[in-house]
Amino acid sequence: MALDREDIGGWVGKLQSIADRFAEVEKRVSDPEVASDQEAFAALMREHRRLKPMAEKARQLVSCLANWDEATAWMDSEDADMRELGAAELPALTSELGQGVEEAKWMLLPHDAADDRDAILEVRAGTGGDEAALFAGDLVRMYVKHAEDRGWKHSWVGMSEGTVGGFKEAVIRLEGEGVFGWLKFERGVHRVQRVPATESQGRVHTSAATVAVLPVAGEVDVALNLNDVRKDTFRASGAGGQHVNKTESAVRLTHLPTGTVVECQDGRSQHQNYERALEVLRSRLYDAARAEAEAERAAERKSQVSTGDRSAKIRTYNFPQGRVTDHRIGLTLHALPAILGGDLTAVIEALHVADRAERLKNL
Repeated sequence: MALDREDIGGWVGKLQSIADRFAEVEKRVSDPEVASDQEAFAALMREHRRLKPMAEKARQLVSCLANWDEATAWMDSEDADMRELGAAELPALTSELGQGVEEAKWMLLPHDAADDRDAILEVRAGTGGDEAALFAGDLVRMYVKHAEDRGWKHSWVGMSEGTVGGFKEAVIRLEGEGVFGWLKFERGVHRVQRVPATESQGRVHTSAATVAVLPVAGEVDVALNLNDVRKDTFRASGAGGQHVNKTESAVRLTHLPTGTVVECQDGRSQHQNYERALEVLRSRLYDAARAEAEAERAAERKSQVSTGDRSAKIRTYNFPQGRVTDHRIGLTLHALPAILGGDLTAVIEALHVADRAERLKNL
């Protein structure tokens, strides 16, 4: 395999600059003054974790490139033994260097800072009536189990239960390392094909639920004028409409310029529900701005794995065949029980691989 020395040197140089930044970050996280600022320290630690594998790859490639240069020089030696040694070592070094550069290209893809954020997960029943609500409940349990398996924390923001079970709507906050980046390709329409419990003829029905994954936004991300937000309070209620408290602790926020409505009733107090609802509202507005920017980029390049269109049918869960099919990348896995049980890793990793491969074309 022939390698372009100048091209390889360019990629190694890019990685080396990141390694230099990693060394700077590593020095700063050891500074007591930085450690005293919890927010700044947390941001540096996230950057440290992200840059560390790139710094290690840079050291590996610098060493491999030096050995490759040496073996290449041996090939031009007047000494027959040196030429023989170079011929013996060069193929393995060429292979290692080529593979390392390909891995480096993946690492050097532009990083979306929102990938490091916590996420708001919203699941809503779509077409299919009671069966759609039951399916939405299945998806909620799938994501909660997946979150637990990855060591994330989850807390309920709000929910509206279905009449026979499941959820008409469920909103959950997920907290952990890289939550949004990992789950962002889950947004879109999920379909289920199965025989509903209420079906007496044994016919397979198709129902749907919509999933949205939003990066959690703070005050610095969205210029939110609270004068544009109407606050209403009401009594929180549980399953079947039963009141779980006698005070108006539940909160509904309406962003008047956009008509965006957020409800939160799962907190212990009106203040807690207000703060949670405000965070979700900011996140939705932030996400809308990101979606607008993504649409502009999509006009320039068509993306196979998109995070923008919530109306796009992305995945089908077929019970009779025991399969799950992701339509964006043509992936079919006959592992439906495991996937609905929270084992989403194979599906999500395949989506990330497809996305990186596509973005490499534009690098």
